Amino acid sequence: MTTPPEAHPPSVPTDHIERRDSQKLRAGKLGTLAIAFLVVSAAAPLTAMAGGAPVAMLLGNGPGVPAAYVIVSALLIVFAVGYTAMARHHTSTGGFYSFVARGLGQYAGGAAAWIALLGYNTMQIGLYGLFGSATASFLSENFGWHVQWWVIAFIGMAIIAVLGYRQVDLSVKVLSILVAAEFLVVIIVDAAVVAKGGQGGTTGLSLDSFSWSSLTTGSLAVALLFNSASYIGFEATTIYSEEARDPKRTVPRATYLAVLVIGTFYTITTWLMVNAQGATGLVAHLAGLQPDPTAFLFEISQTYVGTAVTRTMSLLFATSVFAALLAFHNAVARYLYALGREGLVPERLGRTHPRHLSPHAGSVTQTVLALVVVFIFVVTNQDPVLALFTWLTQLGTLSILFLMALASLAVLVFFLRNRELDRNMLRTRVAPTVGFLALATVAVYAASQFGNLISSPGSALAWELPALIAVAAVIGVISAVVLKRLSPALFANMGRHRGDELDPTASEG
Repeated sequence: MTTPPEAHPPSVPTDHIERRDSQKLRAGKLGTLAIAFLVVSAAAPLTAMAGGAPVAMLLGNGPGVPAAYVIVSALLIVFAVGYTAMARHHTSTGGFYSFVARGLGQYAGGAAAWIALLGYNTMQIGLYGLFGSATASFLSENFGWHVQWWVIAFIGMAIIAVLGYRQVDLSVKVLSILVAAEFLVVIIVDAAVVAKGGQGGTTGLSLDSFSWSSLTTGSLAVALLFNSASYIGFEATTIYSEEARDPKRTVPRATYLAVLVIGTFYTITTWLMVNAQGATGLVAHLAGLQPDPTAFLFEISQTYVGTAVTRTMSLLFATSVFAALLAFHNAVARYLYALGREGLVPERLGRTHPRHLSPHAGSVTQTVLALVVVFIFVVTNQDPVLALFTWLTQLGTLSILFLMALASLAVLVFFLRNRELDRNMLRTRVAPTVGFLALATVAVYAASQFGNLISSPGSALAWELPALIAVAAVIGVISAVVLKRLSPALFANMGRHRGDELDPTASEG
């Protein structure tokens, strides 16, 4: 085993590092499937198919959306090749932040840390709008109970606060049930379409969705942006690396498993959705569903499997959003924990619970922040879906796209500086380079089209919200500068953590 001098600078005092490393998460609790459940939950497969896919068809390339999902899946696999190669040599709850700090330096790491906080917080908080609205609709339509969306949002927030405060394996048990149920109900609808055929059972199934003409119809770029948003959360595998069993193998396996499961599920389901309606007239039909194109999948369910399954799907749509809320809450809590331990946010946030060994301080902080933001949207009478959900989740998606591009560049630079760790050119040079160029292009284009993504092209929000990413980056750089002045020891070790091993044999297998 070799440890290059840069891994632990000999001139750095160790007292701050020892204090930081005394805070530990519950190690060895999560296997490959458990981590995959956590990240698939964040991707919210039912929410993506009922909420995101119809909008991608309407505003993007219509019947070509399944092929667009294939492209996005391939792009994320390329990203994962480099990302997991570095994960074999680097274990930290800091996720993207720690990767960027290790590869591009402390100041870039500080910027990445605060962009990550912005991205994951806005994703998590924005989902409360959709959760409250979807659950309120379900209760009204099926029981005649008229409950305000914000009451439901605050109840969900309280439940998530308890689960996030406790041991991570409790969250895994809850998520595994919810995710399995939402997969099952969509698979039932998919199977019915396969068995009965397209257009309500009157025609055979067609592969035209994967033709070049379907792929390039309408706006392929917009479809790729919406499809990319459907995967946000898959990259969080490294956030759980300190709690994983054998993280050098578990984390890469969970990452590939998450991408392949999500990608296959999205591609097949959207292909069957197109067949169920028929490619001809698909966009016109979706336009007729405005302002709620999310009704499309429920229409298909009603046609093919009837009321009982459709009603169950309506319930699971709400629980799918809840699962995503819980998964993103856990991710944010661990980011705050990692950054508190590193000194980029108050040190108190970098502490773990003495019994649960959970990042309880980060969990409580995230809950309070969500409470304040949702309360502001309530008192200003903003729409829970069109405002709270759309504005914040699209900002979160854009933030994480920029982070993924930075992480790819960081992987490339990391292996250029540590060539002895992995001689495989595909993993260490080609994949991160392609990933960086592709993701940077998607992120820049998404920023330029942000007004369309939030359905307010002429609004000041079209540039004000993306500008928050630049503001977060500046705050992150400033926090790194302050850290260097207050604690050179922590600054010198940003992104490095207890158990970091630069072991040339770790890439084997």
